[in-house]
Amino acid sequence: MSLIAIIIITLAIGIILGGILLLKKSARKFNLTAEQLAKIKQRNERLDKEEQEQNKK
Repeated sequence: MSLIAIIIITLAIGIILGGILLLKKSARKFNLTAEQLAKIKQRNERLDKEEQEQNKK
């Protein structure tokens, strides 16, 4: 394998890893209130019921 190919592969891996690390660093956790969590759970339960009804048809 030529030197240029090795350099290109190394740069590509570096760019990919750099992007992944940047995404990890910039990611934020959600601080949801208890009310928001309850709404999410209700919506998920409603969607699950609707999906089960559609699958029965």
